[in-house]
Amino acid sequence: MSNQDFFPKKPILDPRIYAFSDYSPETKGLIRIGFTTRTVEERMKEHFPTKRPGKPYKLLLDVSAMRDDGTTFYDRDVFKYLKRRKIQNPDGDWFSCDLKTIQAAIIAIKNRKNNIENRIYDFKMRPEQQEAVTKTSLYFKNSKRLDKKTTPHFLWNAKMRFGKTFAAYQLAKKENWKRVLVLTFKPAVQNAWEEDLLLHKDFEGWQFVTKKGLTINKTDKNKPIVCFGSFQDYLGKNKLGGIKSKN
Repeated sequence: MSNQDFFPKKPILDPRIYAFSDYSPETKGLIRIGFTTRTVEERMKEHFPTKRPGKPYKLLLDVSAMRDDGTTFYDRDVFKYLKRRKIQNPDGDWFSCDLKTIQAAIIAIKNRKNNIENRIYDFKMRPEQQEAVTKTSLYFKNSKRLDKKTTPHFLWNAKMRFGKTFAAYQLAKKENWKRVLVLTFKPAVQNAWEEDLLLHKDFEGWQFVTKKGLTINKTDKNKPIVCFGSFQDYLGKNKLGGIKSKN
């Protein structure tokens, strides 16, 4: 008799939290949340057993229901969190809210922490990002120790899609920088810098200042501030040739 007969392998489970909307007039504007240990596709066939042309629903979310410590959370945990946030629950597992609210609830439950700012990202640094942050931090520490008069500089010669924005914020957090200035020749990248800062759970409380958005005089000076702008804007002069008053 083999060892497997005495100690059978535990089944591999992949618990999932899912959310969907359907095209019924009765549930217009509502999202249904569920839990399954099978594939979401299999579970959806149970919700809609009658075969009709096309899918009578729109799948909005399909994420793992496991925490980093290996424990599982359930749809009922999401229900309780949403109800505490006063989200309307007209019937059973149907809720009147947007997808972002549900994503924020899942992150809060997954991390066992209230998600006041409704942040929807909780991904971690990839190994190459972690390596870049660690090397840069070590360089800054050594530079300050060896030469306190010179401001250290460090260039990331990173490939496309490396995730420089997210890694740069992680470096700022690691170094405990409270005032960060982001200068760019491409103002169009503002959305990427703003999204990573304001939607990821690691930067809760951080503030994003822009020319047309949040201004310095409206920030909480006790919390980290990231000021984003273009070289064209900051290097520009006023009519008298001096620094623009807003800068």
